[in-house]
This record gives sequence, structure tokens and C-alpha cells, in this order.
Amino acid sequence: MRKGRMLLALGVLLAAGAADARGTSSLSGAARCRLPPGWDQVAARGARFVVFGEMHGTQQSPRFFGDVACALAARGERLLVAVEHFSTVNGDFQKAWALPDADFVPALTKAGWAGRDDGVGSEAMLAMLVRLHRLARAGYRIDIVAFSGVRDEAQQRRFASLAGQGPHDAAQAENIREAAVRRPYDHVLILVGNAHARKSPVTYTPVPFEPMAMQLGKSESVVSLNMKSAAGTIWNCGLKPDVVRKPGVPITNADIACGAHPATADADLKPTPFIALGGLPGQQPDPDYDGVYWLGPISASPPAVPDRSPPRNP
Repeated sequence: MRKGRMLLALGVLLAAGAADARGTSSLSGAARCRLPPGWDQVAARGARFVVFGEMHGTQQSPRFFGDVACALAARGERLLVAVEHFSTVNGDFQKAWALPDADFVPALTKAGWAGRDDGVGSEAMLAMLVRLHRLARAGYRIDIVAFSGVRDEAQQRRFASLAGQGPHDAAQAENIREAAVRRPYDHVLILVGNAHARKSPVTYTPVPFEPMAMQLGKSESVVSLNMKSAAGTIWNCGLKPDVVRKPGVPITNADIACGAHPATADADLKPTPFIALGGLPGQQPDPDYDGVYWLGPISASPPAVPDRSPPRNP
């Protein structure tokens, strides 16, 4: 049953992607993906790198991000789309990106998607990549890079002196930077967890560190936007309600539950998505980001490829 559900879901994604490609395969049809209100504020900054810091596991954030990429590509821009999948499988992502439509999903989803319950490997993320791949196959100038984490031993040694999560985020920034110099991209669009999207140090962890966007901004022009939404649901993982953390006792997989969980509202605004530099209307700007992107109500997006491992004993 699990395999059948996965194949059905992938079939639906492919069908949706085909419909989208038919609607956006020419500039005249690309009006279906318009830039959101407020993008002109980002464009006025002249930043080549635009970071979308999300809470993983929603349907709306990858869709919003995909709309921005689609609309910019329809304008004739050359884009690099950077997604928070493991840098160690970037080679597989590149091979999949070069494949025909029919072969894309089977090839892509073999590269580190199975069992990703953290929202990064969601159905919405896959649908976005299917959509952008179809546009690329239709002639839009869209490339992709999987940038998350250390890609090899040499990179690990280079950042070994950094404390805490510093090596991970330094590798993210370097992987994006190196991918961005391979072609004259008009924009590099980065979809990443919002902790990595901060432009100031992360100090709420046991060991403070400099996040990806902060490190990237030392040598590149960067605009970083933090996701904001109305209430809804989000797919994420957390401690089971009956689990009590004890000092010195490690958390195990059996202590974690992943699924659709309630999400509280950041504000009570109209549902139409938009971008705003600074803060939401009536709220103070967050100094860790340049601005926000508003999604309206959100809904959870489950994993695109379920865990293939045998069930664990409770």
C-alpha cells in the first residue's frame, strides 16, 4: 500500500507539472506565474542573491518560491535555484535535471529523498522542482544546485575550526557561491530553513555560529526574507507529547513523531501573498532579515518519498 500511494502521488505530480508546463511554455502563457507584490522592493536593492527562509513542510512556501522563479525566467532572466538538499547528491541532481520529463522524477527521488520527514523532501518541494524542470526543458534558463552541508573531506577540513554548526553553514554558503560563478546568473534564488537565512549570528543554540546567509553576505549582495503566515498546519518533527527530556539522556527516533501539526499565525492579514522589506504591516522589522514573504494560511505537505525502512518497534 505504501508503494502504491507513492506511485500515485508521483503520477499526480507529473500530471500537474505537465499542465503547468503547457500553461507556461511560452512567454504569452507565463502570466500564470506573476511576481508577487513587493518584488520591486527586492529588485531595487540590486541583490543578486535572494534567500527565502522558510519553515519546512508547507505547501505554500515552495509554491511561492516557484512562482518567483517562473516569473523571473519568463522575463528572460538566467536563474540558479538553490535547494536545501544534501550537497553530496548534487551530482545526481544535475544528471536528473538534464533528463527528459518522463525520467526526471524517478531519477531525482533516488537522490536522498527517501524517509525525509523534515519537510525538505516534501511533496510540495518535489512539485516545485517538477514545474521548474519542465520550464527548463521548454527553454527557460533555470539551473539547480543542492547545497546543504559539507560535500567532501577537503571542505570539512577547511571549516573544521568553526564552532558548533559553523562548518555546516559555511559549507552551504561556499557551495552556493561556487555554483553561482559557473554562469552569468541574473538571480540566485535560495530556499532554505529560516535559521540559515539569518544575517546575524545564531545565539540561541548551545554554541553560537554564523548562519549561511550571513557568511554568503560577506562577499555577495544578499537580500534575505523570512517566511510569515496565517494559521494552519505544517509538516515537521518533534518530541512525542509523553516524552520528557532528561539531562544526559539522548533523544532517540522512538521519541520523535513526524506529521502535520498546528501552526500559529504570525499576523492577521489578508491571504494574498506578498513580499515586504522591513516587517509586516504594524510590526517591527526583525534585524536578522531584510524583510518577509507573506503566505497567508498554510497547510502541511507530507514527504514525497516515504521511508522504505521496516517499521521500528515502539
